[in-house]
Amino acid sequence: MPELPEVETVRKGLIQLVLNKEIASVDVFWSKIIALPEVETFKRELVGQKIEAIKRRGKYLIFELSNYELISHLRMEGKYEFFAAGDKAIVTKHTHVIFHFSDGSQLQYRDVRKFGRMELVIKGQAHNFPSIAQLGPEPTPESFTLPQFKADLAKTKREIKPALLDQKMVTGLGNIYVDEALWQAKIHPMQPCDTLTDLKIKQLRLAIIDVLQRAVAAGGTTVRTYLNALGEAGKFQLSLNVYGKTGQPCPRCQTPIEKIKVAQRGTHLCPHCQKLVMR
Repeated sequence: MPELPEVETVRKGLIQLVLNKEIASVDVFWSKIIALPEVETFKRELVGQKIEAIKRRGKYLIFELSNYELISHLRMEGKYEFFAAGDKAIVTKHTHVIFHFSDGSQLQYRDVRKFGRMELVIKGQAHNFPSIAQLGPEPTPESFTLPQFKADLAKTKREIKPALLDQKMVTGLGNIYVDEALWQAKIHPMQPCDTLTDLKIKQLRLAIIDVLQRAVAAGGTTVRTYLNALGEAGKFQLSLNVYGKTGQPCPRCQTPIEKIKVAQRGTHLCPHCQKLVMR
């Protein structure tokens, strides 16, 4: 699933490709992609809308249009592909939505698993959309503060990995970057949140910020099929320490990396560096 670094990289690419373009028409080939409103209304209301900005909140892309905001979640394998005017635009069996622009170019939304979703809301209302309104702070030093993180962790006995995955303490983390941040902070993925020491909480917060910032700078992580809007693969997979490294030596202590299941998710850790500590 595209996580924050991948979605942010897609956003930056889309800004280069479609900013200020006017939508002339929209084709929808898989209606379930459009969660709100009804498909024909979605298609009709987008005609004549200009893309004024493209923002991101957590893993959501938000296209700011003349009168609306188009919220897009890529889910497992959603991706955008742009075709300039005059290019041969190939429509594949995985092309589910096409935005045709007034200059003859087009933007296709493709999704192998068809899990992605789009919602069209009145301009200025995306932040009130239920899935966005409940998101935690962005993983920046200014928004993701240590006092609030400590307070949130103290309220729950949940294991730390699923707590970080649910997007309410901090947004943007998925399986890859949770594993990497927990390894960096030397915390076992099953450590109960309310047992973390002040030092470990401080280290984890810094690790989350650092891992995501480095991943954004590297253009995200390409493990399977992820490409950004410019058709480029990410490079952060070259910097992964534990994710996908089962059996390989830990970069710190050389102990073989293990893969276990935590909250039904494949989870990578070093059994020597990340010991489960019960209090």
